Amino acid sequence: MTAAVFRNYIDGRFAEAAATFDSVDPSTGAAWATMPAATAADVDRAVEAAHRALRTGPWASMTATARGKLLVRLGDLVVANADRLAELETRDTGKIIRETRAQIAYVGDYYRYYGGLADKHEGAYVPIDKADMEVTVRPEPIGVVAAVVPWNSQLFLSAVKLGPALAAGCTVVLKASEDGPAPLLAFAELVHDAGFPAGSVNILTGFGQDCGRRLTGHPLVARVAFTGGPSTAREIVRNTAENLAYTTLELGGKSPVVVFADADLDSAANAVVAGIFAASGQSCVAGSRLLVERSVKEAFLDSLKRKAETITIGDPQDPATEMGPLATVRQRERIEAIVAESLAKGGKLVTGGKRPDGGASGFYYAPTIIDAGSPDLPCVREELFGPVLSVLPFDTEAEALTLANDTPFGLASGVFTTNLGKAHRMARGIHAGVVWINTYRAVSPLVPFGGYGLSGLGREGGLDAIRDYTRSKSVWIRTSDEPIPDPFVMR
Repeated sequence: MTAAVFRNYIDGRFAEAAATFDSVDPSTGAAWATMPAATAADVDRAVEAAHRALRTGPWASMTATARGKLLVRLGDLVVANADRLAELETRDTGKIIRETRAQIAYVGDYYRYYGGLADKHEGAYVPIDKADMEVTVRPEPIGVVAAVVPWNSQLFLSAVKLGPALAAGCTVVLKASEDGPAPLLAFAELVHDAGFPAGSVNILTGFGQDCGRRLTGHPLVARVAFTGGPSTAREIVRNTAENLAYTTLELGGKSPVVVFADADLDSAANAVVAGIFAASGQSCVAGSRLLVERSVKEAFLDSLKRKAETITIGDPQDPATEMGPLATVRQRERIEAIVAESLAKGGKLVTGGKRPDGGASGFYYAPTIIDAGSPDLPCVREELFGPVLSVLPFDTEAEALTLANDTPFGLASGVFTTNLGKAHRMARGIHAGVVWINTYRAVSPLVPFGGYGLSGLGREGGLDAIRDYTRSKSVWIRTSDEPIPDPFVMR
């Protein structure tokens, strides 16, 4: 079978790459496609094209209403092509098909939302304290945006960057992860078909040294929007010391899910299972730390164990599959090492902790639950980005809050209780950008998303996101017909 071949999209054209690499199907471990490896020269061409489009040509002169219509059209095309994009994402990342189909179809709403907002982001008239002056404040596009996304949920994570950036009038160079870039490189076809002017959106992939570093530190880049891990984020911050680009960082998490004894325990168990085992745990908001009230801990763990052991693991393209492989072999190796270390240091294995039977040819790892006993175990402290749940008991509400906040991360959290006052107290006390009460993993284009601490800087989504892609220009107009006095003549 001939391997699929993908190309970068630069300045309105699909560009042949001087260098390429193989992309691997995580369910088989076999190469299935050839991907372009963007060089520093490719990055320069993309950024320069974006800069030209920002300053001259159709995009520069386009009204906000026209930009909004393009975004709405793009959203419609994403929905119309959701099945194809989902099949590519599943093939290239191992994420199960029923999840990729549902998520990508919903991504269309993000583009429609920001399309509707494009001509509703207004400036201001300032009632200045000078009688002969009129002052207005204009929001203008911040400039060329470098958007860098990981392989997981990449069409969604791109939409929360591209949507507000393009609505604000910016141009974008989007870097897809070198792990599983196929759906974003295919998405470039939809950008082209929607009618975005050349240079306004550029999409490429490549490796950190030649592609990522050059892009985020490029002198023509004014803003960097990044989703990924803290170590890469630190590199990006160092890179932006060169161009002083405004930077937002949506990073990892070690999200707590707090289950009180008064909760609907079966509902909570379903949410916990979905929160950690959906997408094989490869989600920045994965609820990887379960904090459960001691009086119900054993019964709750028994319920979780039964649910975890009935999860159907298999071919991610099969709609019956409930959990697929990890995206890369190195990710599985890292998880295996941390789980082994945690068990050696006193953690008790409830279920999983191994490669499942029948998945030897792919990067599979069984749903795993560890009764940690101590908050100091590696499985409790480190983001594993895999299907591993660490469990700790608590006795009081105060102890639950202390354990929930005992992490340098602060992206998401969940609380399960039927006590309204307790829910409000926990929501106030948890140091995280998202608190879900009696639910988990709910998102909407209308709601901002982001974290505290090592989970990043800034917010994505919601009405205010467009403002992060603009800068204010103050316009002063002198209204007096009298000549300006000579400043060197004393009166």
